[in-house]
Amino acid sequence: MFNLKALQRNKTFRYGIPMLLLVVGGSFGLREFTQIRYDAQKIKKKLDPSLEAKVNMQKQPVMLEEEYEKLKDLNLEEWKNIRGPRPWEDSREYQEQQRSRQNKKV
Repeated sequence: MFNLKALQRNKTFRYGIPMLLLVVGGSFGLREFTQIRYDAQKIKKKLDPSLEAKVNMQKQPVMLEEEYEKLKDLNLEEWKNIRGPRPWEDSREYQEQQRSRQNKKV
């Protein structure tokens, strides 16, 4: 029948089959663990209907007309592009320089 000693000496049976079992078994194991993760996320996302109604009221989108009214009041013709300080520059010193330049121009 089978010669067990010959099978034990064979490198395919000694190293190959355990490696194959590890890879295939690990794949199935990871699939189960990731499925648990996604199931938990689905449960978290489900809310009671009463809570969901309150949450949706707070997350209503901003009306476009309201935003237009806010922008209409702003004077967009007379804006100035002011460069901010670089990370290696001292911000207070740079702000003082900016203020002195603006005062000289005015």
